[in-house]
Amino acid sequence: MVDLSWLYQTLRKNMGPSGWWPADSKQEIILGAILVQNTNWQNAAVSLKALKKATNYDAKQILALSNDQLIDLIRPSGFYKNKSKAIQSVYGWFEKQGWNYHQVRNKIGKDLRKELLDLHGVGQETADVFLVYVFDLPEFIADSYTRRLFKQLGYKKTKTYRDLKFQVSLPDSFDYKDAQDFHGLIDNFGKVYLRDPAKFAGSFLGREIALRNGRKRL
Repeated sequence: MVDLSWLYQTLRKNMGPSGWWPADSKQEIILGAILVQNTNWQNAAVSLKALKKATNYDAKQILALSNDQLIDLIRPSGFYKNKSKAIQSVYGWFEKQGWNYHQVRNKIGKDLRKELLDLHGVGQETADVFLVYVFDLPEFIADSYTRRLFKQLGYKKTKTYRDLKFQVSLPDSFDYKDAQDFHGLIDNFGKVYLRDPAKFAGSFLGREIALRNGRKRL
């Protein structure tokens, strides 16, 4: 098992702060987390741009859109029928909560993740993204790049989100800003070194891991 504090500091030292999630508001983060499901960020960004032009991400304007109007705006992100229902469900839930993230977090408490998972179109990863980037809670996000990385780090069960999620918890020292940056750094690292598994060994992290393992054998 790798020391997550060491992993985070190594990534940050070599890559700098991630600046992730790329958004100007939490409403934009919510939409982006839904739109990026099962697609790449470039496609999600096209849909986000269209939504911003049409509604400026205003909840009332988005909820006032017909299903067909919303589908047309988000079509570039794919799976648009399901995603339109998810946006309506999630935005409707936040509207009922008054968009007061701090109050919602305190009111629902430890059941917040479960309540998010009950919303249409919100799965394990999207729920954790909401916890970290919307509700400012330190949570481990076991997305695709993270699972690829932890497989390289020697973890045996990394095939599904649940597989890795049940094995890894963030250190108690992590606050929500650390969790946000850590996730962003892993994804930025993954785009360069994890699309082709052979590239990992030649990365700064692959060399650091090999060096640490060599020291342990001495």
